[in-house]
Amino acid sequence: MIRLQGITKRYGQYAALNDISLEVRDGEFLALLGPSGSGKTTLLRIIAGLAFPDKGSVTFNGEDVTDLKVADRKVGFVFQQYALFKHMTVAENVGFGLSVRKRSQRPPKARIKARAEELLDLVQLGGLGNRYPAQLSGGQRQRVALARALAVEPQLLLLDEPFGALDAKVRKTLRRWLRDLHKQMGLTSIFVTHDQEEALELADRVVVMDHGVIEQVGTPEQVYMEPATPFVSDFVGETNHFADGIHVRPHDLDIVAADGLPVVVDNVFRKGGAWRIEGVCAGDRVVELDVDASLPPPSPGETIQVRPRRSKAFTPTGANSHDHA
Repeated sequence: MIRLQGITKRYGQYAALNDISLEVRDGEFLALLGPSGSGKTTLLRIIAGLAFPDKGSVTFNGEDVTDLKVADRKVGFVFQQYALFKHMTVAENVGFGLSVRKRSQRPPKARIKARAEELLDLVQLGGLGNRYPAQLSGGQRQRVALARALAVEPQLLLLDEPFGALDAKVRKTLRRWLRDLHKQMGLTSIFVTHDQEEALELADRVVVMDHGVIEQVGTPEQVYMEPATPFVSDFVGETNHFADGIHVRPHDLDIVAADGLPVVVDNVFRKGGAWRIEGVCAGDRVVELDVDASLPPPSPGETIQVRPRRSKAFTPTGANSHDHA
């Protein structure tokens, strides 16, 4: 189990992290989700030993590792840009972490080679060990980077925007593959992302961060359906803002025959299995809602009436309540 207690990190006058406390459970797949500047990558680097807090402590299974360097923490790290050595074969890249260990801890060359082949099979790249990174696709190179991180048998796997450099289709394929691999290996894993869909699809729990603080920790279902703050409601998923601080998801708005809120339809387009309707109410407030694609949609310029079936209200202090229409 990973425990962070009171982690604070400043760069000059800028507070990258402000009194962060968090527990990561054994075998958990945890997402650090937030916009640029939220502190998620700084937090990951502190867990890795690539940066050190000004205040607070980091413990692994009860052992204080706050001041230990990355080499002494038994962590595997996967970056967005792969960071593979171009002059090395794929197998040599995978075995690199083992080959540079101190002589007393370094496995024999034959064992390093065998380990690289095992891991390439695990990441579905068996038979490609003699190729060079330039001969692989982006998705394949990221799998090599993951195999290299696993070669040192880490107690913790850290991934920093691991799919950010890949196109959407490859990202989706690799997300499913990584989730299956995590289940298979049972490693404790933490990954950083600004992609809400990625966090909701992959993580057991999601840590939503903004401006160096944690806004909410919960399951994907909890942070999406029960956002703790207005920021979480806005950042995780889409939301409509109505009077008195009421937030409503697009799929929680229904078109009704009467006694609803009038909305002038501005645009209609297909979004998966639904029609996405964009309109304006109260003169300037933009409203978005999703309706069943099997039904005929309204036309631009038409006035419809909508009513929320589920909404959430936030008080000025950040406490929240639930309203059901």
